Amino acid sequence: MKLAARWRLSLVVAFVVALEVASRRAWIDPVSFIPPSKMAEGAWALLASGDYTNDILQTLANASLAVLLAVAGGFFFGVCLFKLPRLRRVVDPLLLSYYAVPIFVVYPVLIVIFGLNRWPLVAIGFLFGVVAMATNTLNGLERVPRVLMRSARAMRMSTIDEIRLITLPASLPFVFTGVKLAVVYAFIAVIAGEFVLAGSGFGFRIAYAYNNFDNPTMYGLMLLLLVFVGTLNMLLHMAEERLYSRTRRASA
Repeated sequence: MKLAARWRLSLVVAFVVALEVASRRAWIDPVSFIPPSKMAEGAWALLASGDYTNDILQTLANASLAVLLAVAGGFFFGVCLFKLPRLRRVVDPLLLSYYAVPIFVVYPVLIVIFGLNRWPLVAIGFLFGVVAMATNTLNGLERVPRVLMRSARAMRMSTIDEIRLITLPASLPFVFTGVKLAVVYAFIAVIAGEFVLAGSGFGFRIAYAYNNFDNPTMYGLMLLLLVFVGTLNMLLHMAEERLYSRTRRASA
């Protein structure tokens, strides 16, 4: 384990211990906050009971579908921006200000269009992640060395071979960064959407427990969500680091 990773782990452990001590000694209001150990007990009880399995699977399914659509759509859009400079000049100011506007303002419109079902959540997750994927795809394509592209033309490669053998491998680390951001953004959007207006799902269960002052359930669900998203983000980060290190070794 690297030194930076050890420091991060130490900070997390120290923060959890501080919360445990502060809550046990009632330095934090015990009515609104429970010790992390109680959160872990609540999370384990929720998993053992199986009462929330369908809600968890529903959220994972919606977020996964939003990620797939955002990655596919963002990659295609990024390639179009790279191949069509005029389109890029038109769209570029909109991309720069895209995340300055709260995407959730369109959530009621999505409910009117799709109805009270899973599709508004999938759509909001898609809208949250597609631009991050597109911009990182464009960034990766722009960083492909021009000498490689000239070599492909000199060897008369087909378009498919050029993409498969040169463009995609050279831009893969940056494209993967877009995938990582699309995953994170899509999960945030879907779960936040379940908080706002949904009848089931991970976010809905957390909001329901909060409204009913059910702290063990609320914090248990929050801990499960934190562990899952943190583990997923760590795995994506490790894969991203390997891609970047491989690219650096290849260019050295």
